[in-house]
Amino acid sequence: MRYLDPKADLTFKKVFGEHPDVVRSFLNALLPLPADAEIEEIEYLPAELVPVTPLRKNSIVDVRCKDQLGRQFLVEMQMLWSPEFKQRVLFNASKAYVRQLDVKENYKLLQPVYSLNLVNEIFEPELPEYYHHYKVLHVEHSDRVIEGIQLVFVELPKFTPHTLAEKRMQVLWLRFLTEVNEKTLQVPQELLAEPEIQKAVDVLEESGFTPAQLQGYDDFWDAVRVERTIRESAEERGYAEGMAKGIEEGMAKGIEEGMAKGIEEGMAKGIEEGMA
Repeated sequence: MRYLDPKADLTFKKVFGEHPDVVRSFLNALLPLPADAEIEEIEYLPAELVPVTPLRKNSIVDVRCKDQLGRQFLVEMQMLWSPEFKQRVLFNASKAYVRQLDVKENYKLLQPVYSLNLVNEIFEPELPEYYHHYKVLHVEHSDRVIEGIQLVFVELPKFTPHTLAEKRMQVLWLRFLTEVNEKTLQVPQELLAEPEIQKAVDVLEESGFTPAQLQGYDDFWDAVRVERTIRESAEERGYAEGMAKGIEEGMAKGIEEGMAKGIEEGMAKGIEEGMA
């Protein structure tokens, strides 16, 4: 049995964008929802919030849905990190929040918007946690919160399943995202024991995709590799140019300071000898 990687654009949308019971379990496990307010029913909404641009995944929300309370959920899988990604996530979540009301409707009708973002790169190297939760709160009194928009970022490369005792389903779903791929020969039994994860695994079987879909799947990974190569080359070129400029400026400054110091010492010595 050959499985596809769930992090690809095609597979991620197929797993979480076509099976309400699967995405419901996933959201309940990953989002900071109150214990007495878990999602019971899910209704899918149109995914795209802004037009598609040449940057492809930099403008598309993979999954957009709402629950029985009217709360909206945006889910996105991001393969490559960029500093602008946080602002784009906030933009999409804010747009979803604002679009809930018509012109004459009351603000009391507004429901929370949760944005869940899975990132396949480390973007907070100085922080040990893989889970980052943002919301609007009082700076001095963090218990005072303005409800409305909450953002969650998960750094998948940092995730390691230490124990199942705490947040068990979160651990299992993150294991699904990080452990199942083309190299998987046998899916761990603890994942298959959960009906929703079992269903998600079944969706990833290669036999369930058409030749055209499989070609699109391969093209997606080619595009990711190309984009990563371009970015790394730019970073290396920028580093090399920065080093060269730093050395040049350092030498010029060193010569200038050396001459100034030489003149100063020469004048001091000349005065001293003249006085003698």
